[in-house]
Amino acid sequence: MPDNKSLTIGALAARTGLSVSAIRFYEDKGLVEPFRSSGGQRRFLRSDIRRLSFVLIAQQLGLSISEIERQLSRLPHGRTPTQADWTRISKAMRKVIDARIVELERTRERLDGCIGCGCLSLKKCQLYNPEDRVGLKGPGPRLVLGD
Repeated sequence: MPDNKSLTIGALAARTGLSVSAIRFYEDKGLVEPFRSSGGQRRFLRSDIRRLSFVLIAQQLGLSISEIERQLSRLPHGRTPTQADWTRISKAMRKVIDARIVELERTRERLDGCIGCGCLSLKKCQLYNPEDRVGLKGPGPRLVLGD
């Protein structure tokens, strides 16, 4: 591959604002796939700038690495994604984001009156969770988590 179409890991780090170690982490997770130069050095495609930018945005939206990997697997390898490629990803992500919004809204509604074992009020706890029955379902805020 011609040198003007590839980036070293340092150049990719400079363009994305990520550390070299973060890029290696994303490489280990399969989110970017460098190739090796004739001298054995890692080289990245310029389209990897967009892939890593997508990773950063998706993480800020709360998507897990596995969700991000699933979305990125829909993008073409070896070429810059087109608007149609990104639109397809965007539509698929909407479902994940909409589910996250529902989860966050449910948590917000329950947070004021219910957290931990089920509530912060000993009076309410005696009514809604006598003898800490919710605790039998496992650790953490079981009622807020939807149990």
